[in-house]
Amino acid sequence: MKSVLVPQYRVVDTVRLPAGKTAIIVVDMQNDFVKPQGKLHVPTAKETIEPIRRLLEKAREKGVRIFYTKDTHYDDDPEYDIWGEHVKKGTWGWEIIDELKPREGDIVVEKTRYDGFYGTPLDDLLRVYKIEYLVIVGTVANICVLHTAASAALRWYKVIVPMDGISALNEFDYHASLRQIDFLYKGIIVESVDGIIFE
Repeated sequence: MKSVLVPQYRVVDTVRLPAGKTAIIVVDMQNDFVKPQGKLHVPTAKETIEPIRRLLEKAREKGVRIFYTKDTHYDDDPEYDIWGEHVKKGTWGWEIIDELKPREGDIVVEKTRYDGFYGTPLDDLLRVYKIEYLVIVGTVANICVLHTAASAALRWYKVIVPMDGISALNEFDYHASLRQIDFLYKGIIVESVDGIIFE
């Protein structure tokens, strides 16, 4: 096996965001990904639950809009050939974890591919609410988080990702994702959700 180093990426301690122009996107924090008995368990996802909860709490206090993406698959989905059956609509594994359940006023977007924008109303909804900044958290870092962040950046949203708010299947994928978001999409990587300040 050949090993490679991930190039350095920039990390900031603090970022200040206008509450009225910012939204949180919680990517795929569903039982199948987060819980040990889930069908596509990400072991480090449990470590992000508390930071994401804190982020959502202070976002709600400031009136920041909150969106959830919900990976959604059906019978004979082609993606099962890659990952096996997971987050099948209507199952326990498809549900968002209890610790981060959406509240009244939050918007849940069902998606059938990695990208939260592909084939969904997410972009339209963000533009209705005049959103310019997106704080993206959730799992899996190099799959649905990265594809959603990329799609957001290609639509000229400013992307912010807290390091303690995302998880991956391995350390390389985690850091490679952050490198891409910084280098390629000019996103802001924040060390912790506690460094995100809504004004």
